[in-house]
Amino acid sequence: MSFNTILPFISTAVMLVFTISVLQRYVVRRQAHFLFWGIGLAMFGAGSFAEAYLALAWNKWVFFAWYLFGAALNAAWLGHGTLSLLVRKRWVHVVTALLVIGSLFAGYLMLQAMPKLDESIFTTSKPVSEQYGTKALDAGESAPEGAQTISTTYRGEEVTAVRGLLPLGTSVRLTTPFFNIYGLLTLVGGAIYSAFLFWRKRVMPNRVIANVLIAAGALLIGFASTLTRLGYGEYLYLGELLSAILMYIGFQLAAKPQPQEIVETVSVPASAD
Repeated sequence: MSFNTILPFISTAVMLVFTISVLQRYVVRRQAHFLFWGIGLAMFGAGSFAEAYLALAWNKWVFFAWYLFGAALNAAWLGHGTLSLLVRKRWVHVVTALLVIGSLFAGYLMLQAMPKLDESIFTTSKPVSEQYGTKALDAGESAPEGAQTISTTYRGEEVTAVRGLLPLGTSVRLTTPFFNIYGLLTLVGGAIYSAFLFWRKRVMPNRVIANVLIAAGALLIGFASTLTRLGYGEYLYLGELLSAILMYIGFQLAAKPQPQEIVETVSVPASAD
């Protein structure tokens, strides 16, 4: 087992500790943002564990967990926790309901896709994020070295595609960008906005740094995923581990009381209040 293969297991352990810490705060404080963060972190951990498992062996239900929780939903739930803390308006409850319904619908679509998986294409020699989806090649575009291709009909046209586990046009793949964009805007945007507020007011410097760390962690995993899609999958596991560590340190730093901390009414994503 290579060191790169071990990294997702380490990420899973970090996320487990992180998730328990956040959910403990929810049990004590009964504040919804802790619950949403805890759900998102649990999904992140499930995705990391599934990724680690799939680096060793194939299991279609582990892949189900990896795609649904790791690739599709976790960023949205983390970001929704930030939105719930920053915005105390009734319309947030409507967004919560939409997120729950959307998540259940994505799960249904994923179940619909399971019988169609092209399991024969799977290999443990590449990260699952490099082989999960069939990709149609544009005119003049060549397939990556070592990739298997097929000729198929897609949107009424005959195309050449690089084979992946999920076939072309799988409905669940169309939902993923919506969840990820929502998560990126709310988690990273909220963290940056809160860091700016505290910096401008010159109060709670620990939370300025904490929010910067949380934003950096969220951006790092997005950057690592982008590199994977460009063919540099060897950096994905390291990026996930560093992302988990940065967000965990950010949360713990925000929760740490300061000797001369000024009481403010501003709400922040990384706040433990």
